[in-house]
Amino acid sequence: MDTVERLDGRALLAIAIALLTWSSAYAAIAYALPSFTPGEVAFARLLIGSLCFAVLLRVKRVPLPARRDWPQLALLGVLGLTVYHLCLNYAETRIASGTASILISLVPAATAAVSAFWIGERLTLRTWIGLALALVGTVLVVLASGQRVEVDPHALLVLVCVAVSAIFFVGQKALFARSSMVGVTAFAMFAGTLGALPFGWHLPQALAAASWSHIGALLWLGIAPTFIGYLAWNMAVNRASASQVSSFIYLSPPIALLIGWLWLHEVPNALILIGGAVTIGGVVLANARRRAVPAAIVPVAPAEACERC
Repeated sequence: MDTVERLDGRALLAIAIALLTWSSAYAAIAYALPSFTPGEVAFARLLIGSLCFAVLLRVKRVPLPARRDWPQLALLGVLGLTVYHLCLNYAETRIASGTASILISLVPAATAAVSAFWIGERLTLRTWIGLALALVGTVLVVLASGQRVEVDPHALLVLVCVAVSAIFFVGQKALFARSSMVGVTAFAMFAGTLGALPFGWHLPQALAAASWSHIGALLWLGIAPTFIGYLAWNMAVNRASASQVSSFIYLSPPIALLIGWLWLHEVPNALILIGGAVTIGGVVLANARRRAVPAAIVPVAPAEACERC
């Protein structure tokens, strides 16, 4: 399957859908944790996402990837989905949200580095400068928004999330060239769900004792951030480079604050606006394409022209 390798309108729309749904996941996880363990939340959302993908495969008649790719996809699913969601859920019970936000912002840089080493993606100095600027802007937004930031050993769990996310994004991208994007995404989701199964043995008992609102949070996590979010994200990765798409993760904190501004009338201060502007500028710089230099026209002498006739 060929990819256009550029951020066109469809890729940008898919990124916007993924970021909006993923931004809602943190609050939904925190809301569901009083009734479920971190492992049960991870297993439940992956199971719901897998059921949605199973229906999609059936309706669209999308084939699964070739069997030779199953071991690699299974490993990617366990790392990028099982390990990621378990570590993120446990981290949310131990560390401040501001600490997690800043550490998660390392995902674009990690993805760019893995892309360079794994699939030989060449990154310009301008791209690295843009990623660095966007990271600085994200840190400013988090600090200025009043979120608590602290040094905690459990922050290592978030760093694990960063590493496995980068491997997951780039590893799937390498398989899109020979398999259906939907099939690759679905298989990884199935593998991630099986990997989380040991942590969800007591989910039926927890569901029986949980309130409907907490069960609704699980349904939202499985349908929106997990099924729709990952499907939209991989649509974008299929159309552009993994490092390009991942750079938009820097926009998550500004988007969350923008939602709070419009919905909850939480007016951001000047430093938040400056940080948001720096973040956006960094993302734009990281994804700017260098203009092609027109080839110089070498004049041909009349004698040489006659010889070529």
